[in-house]
Amino acid sequence: MDAVVGRSSKTPLLDTVKTPDDLRKLAEADLPQLAAELRTETIDAVSVTGGHLGAGLGVVELTVALHYLFDTPRDRLIWDVSHQTYPHKILTGRRDRIRTLRQPNGLSGFTKRTESEFDPFGAAHSSTSISAGLGMAVARDMSGGDTNVVCVIGDGAMSAGMAYEALNNAGARNERLIVILNDNDMSIAPPTGALSSYLARTTSSASYFAVRDFAKQLAQRLPKSWERRAARVEEYTRSLWQGGGAWFEELGFHYVGPIDGHDLGQLVPVLKNVRDAKQGPILVHVMTKKGKGYAPAEASPDKYHGVAKFNVVTGVQAKPQAAAPSYTRVFADSLIAEAKKDPKIVAITAAMPDGTGLDVFGREFPDRTFDVGIAEQHAVTFAAGLATEGMKPFAAIYSTFLQRGYDQVVHDVAIQSLPVRFAIDRAGFVGADGATHAGSFDLAYLGCLPNFVIMAAADEAELKHMVATAASIDDRPSAFRYPRGEGTGVQMPEVGEVLPIGKGRILREGSTVALLSLGTRLGEALKAADQLAALGLSTTVADARFMKPLDTDLIRQLAQNHEVLVTIEEGSIGGFGSHVLQYLSDNGLLDHGLKVRSKVMPDCFVDQDKPEVMCQKAGLSASGIVETVRSALQLDKAASAQEHRIRG
Repeated sequence: MDAVVGRSSKTPLLDTVKTPDDLRKLAEADLPQLAAELRTETIDAVSVTGGHLGAGLGVVELTVALHYLFDTPRDRLIWDVSHQTYPHKILTGRRDRIRTLRQPNGLSGFTKRTESEFDPFGAAHSSTSISAGLGMAVARDMSGGDTNVVCVIGDGAMSAGMAYEALNNAGARNERLIVILNDNDMSIAPPTGALSSYLARTTSSASYFAVRDFAKQLAQRLPKSWERRAARVEEYTRSLWQGGGAWFEELGFHYVGPIDGHDLGQLVPVLKNVRDAKQGPILVHVMTKKGKGYAPAEASPDKYHGVAKFNVVTGVQAKPQAAAPSYTRVFADSLIAEAKKDPKIVAITAAMPDGTGLDVFGREFPDRTFDVGIAEQHAVTFAAGLATEGMKPFAAIYSTFLQRGYDQVVHDVAIQSLPVRFAIDRAGFVGADGATHAGSFDLAYLGCLPNFVIMAAADEAELKHMVATAASIDDRPSAFRYPRGEGTGVQMPEVGEVLPIGKGRILREGSTVALLSLGTRLGEALKAADQLAALGLSTTVADARFMKPLDTDLIRQLAQNHEVLVTIEEGSIGGFGSHVLQYLSDNGLLDHGLKVRSKVMPDCFVDQDKPEVMCQKAGLSASGIVETVRSALQLDKAASAQEHRIRG
């Protein structure tokens, strides 16, 4: 008996299930008990690690039914976003590691192809499942296979345009594909008890498909007017009985549902019918409840969507007292202050009001806050439209999600030089969410765009000034980035000041080494300067504030008066350091022996860890900066040579 089983006395049936093969040996009557035990194990595991809770609890029965009926991993099971897959991981051979979720060297909080053969597609951003599933289905048919492809997508993810694009393409191709719409909030068409259950079973049955096909073939043999009339009758009938299902039918899907996603007595026969129907595509509408089976999560699904470690009995989360306000809260409060002065300021979020702080702004200005759903492309162009009419839009979007609207940033905002302000949250390493959510690339992908103003806050006071600065820029687009988590604890100014565009600041004067930081690595640069002073190296520390436009006067001064210039940023290759090097090269400032080094995030995707550890490993801490300076000046070689001479 392994350690997990030894700890658990509440899950005797689950203890017998190591993989879905074991699950499929159980009697159907045992599935409700298994689901209950799986829910208990999920709650217990997340209470230890923290992570996404509510979404996973909502799909426990669905997870059990899918693995019971489908031959996974041969059949492909694709989870959209995949933050709801902790029960899936427990059932697919990873229970012994489930308490390493989101920990260093532990399980990912999302599906990951390199982690398990039961994860055929890696996810973390939303609305990708149907596109990926359709690709798998086409590849299957091209190679003569017969596997099932099942995509599970939530109603929230269905608000993104990519999902509709995939539905449209799948319906037109008529590929055999199963889409499970996990509806836990939108309530497209709420189930109506026994009648709804009966309709779902009936419209997913083989006999229904046979009659439906016969009717279509008969209609094709009738005069055109009768064929059209028959089609309208079918459409009207299905619309009458199933509400939103007619819309999916118009896209070419056969619609089944809605069904109760927590009733295995409904789920199993319907999904079995769908599995055995060699037709496609089919959409199964499943109604679930976030946090199902855990009272605190059911009562507050928003607060228990993502949780810290918590007490299972009380539901109280172990959140340490913050020493300083979060950057997100500082942004929200600063934007509120600016909006009180300027009625043209509006705020836009793409389904992340809590995460971006715009829930706070929205309570103050409900008529000036717009949540457009998971639709970053639309969010950007919507902001551009607002800007054309003289409004001052702030689009608050995580760095990793703004990538999804990049073409709109280029085409609809930058080319037209529209004053859209991008508040880029979660810039840099984000910790437990790993590579999929890291804000690695925004400096690189925005920095190449002409006529953009790009700022990075060194601390929370600087962030307040940058919000005010962005509000004042009315002739071109701007962006300011800031990290996840708490600020540094600096004293906050009473009001945000408008910064001189493209001007940095010097915090410490020296003569040998220049450290030029962009963003929140400034504190580590100051620590590095102290350590370098102990080595006898006089060091200048400067805060660039702006990546674009560059403070060329400051860069020239640092280049001409120091032996070593080190740029420091929590961003990928191709960002701030690259722009500085371009300027130095173009202006002949590298011709006289200046040693230049750029400290950036590593050129690889970094798995989850604590942010401070990730920065340490990337060389973005004080010790890494000092080591870079020592290497540039070849101090280690000089010390070694001197020691050799002494010993010689």
